[in-house]
Amino acid sequence: MPWREWSIMDQREELVRLALQPGANRSELFRRFGISRNNGYKWLKRFAVEGGVGLADRSRRPHRSPRRTADDVEAEVLRVREEHNQAWGGRKIAWQMRRNGWRTPAPSTITEILRRHDKLEANAAEHPASYQRFEREHPNELWQMDFKGHFALLRGRCHPLTVIDDHSRYALGLEACEDEQEATTRQRLTHVFRHYGLPFVMLMDNGPPWGDRGNADAAFTMFEVWLIRLGIRVTHGRPHHPQTQGKDERFHRTLKAEVLNNRSFRDLPECQRAFDRWRNIYNHERPHQALNFGTPGERYRVSTRAFPERLPEIEYGPDDLVRKVDLDGFISFKNRSIRIGKGLRRQPIALRATHEDGVFSAHFCTQQIGTIDLRKPAPSACGFVDIATTADALGGAMAGDAHKPTGPAATAEQN
Repeated sequence: MPWREWSIMDQREELVRLALQPGANRSELFRRFGISRNNGYKWLKRFAVEGGVGLADRSRRPHRSPRRTADDVEAEVLRVREEHNQAWGGRKIAWQMRRNGWRTPAPSTITEILRRHDKLEANAAEHPASYQRFEREHPNELWQMDFKGHFALLRGRCHPLTVIDDHSRYALGLEACEDEQEATTRQRLTHVFRHYGLPFVMLMDNGPPWGDRGNADAAFTMFEVWLIRLGIRVTHGRPHHPQTQGKDERFHRTLKAEVLNNRSFRDLPECQRAFDRWRNIYNHERPHQALNFGTPGERYRVSTRAFPERLPEIEYGPDDLVRKVDLDGFISFKNRSIRIGKGLRRQPIALRATHEDGVFSAHFCTQQIGTIDLRKPAPSACGFVDIATTADALGGAMAGDAHKPTGPAATAEQN
């Protein structure tokens, strides 16, 4: 896919940082970013010799400034605070300045500088209560995805789609969408998959377009079916428990504080340009307390599972009982009409006998989607595939333990 013309320098920087990670498949990475091997190695060479300045004609402050006066230090503290929309506190500013070569005062001193200049009103409470943090062991084991609440533009509305890697907190996608429809979401997520590959599991809430747990006939949505066909395990958080997606929820708070507060955008392209610029800062510059003040880019590695441009064929085992879901969302099995859900219409599913006589597990591709209990006499009871219950049971081990916060600030997991 070609570069986004409004963020080409940010994308070049992201490319070289990912390509320089140990074990990175550079040829595959260049292909995903839509550039030739020659161009890719050209940017790597320029970055190695000149650093970030080699990727664009822009000024860069020297890493070390031994002759800076106290006034200069104070001015830099205020500049960093202003640059990040008055959202960074003393510790983040201290780490950022130290990273850039400054002889940095203590975070408490920086906080006092901000207080003297009346810069702490927006973030008066910067010390959350106790919490317990959980994360996946490796990148791409689990991605969290959600729509942040939409907001008005001068022309239209923006629905930010966010995709976060659970292990590294790397922001894989921050997309300014015109709506939250299935087609829009799939198109934007395809762009993310082509760049970073496929995760093993995706965690989402229960709302559209990826879920509709309030509609018993829906079972799986068309969007979920697409993800499962790609070999991605679909899980959902418990209803009314946003802390299950704590990292993505925390990302939304940071996005609001550092990008959206006190700003307005003309249209979606302008909004996307701001998102692209800030995503690069978030991934590669902004220190994260949860990562010992490292950056997500230091922990993230692109997935080894490449996105297939054509969906793979569905294959089941020789002992599976395969049935095709009809247009109304039903299958015929053991002389019974059994409702599966319209989201899986025209799709083959596999039924497998369990250790209980008359009970079969139902599978679509590699994911178990429910159970069928033929011992129940009423067709509406014995034939219903309990998708929601099964998804919660399966997701408990994969998704529900992603965050188990404690204390009154349980949903305010730090980044």
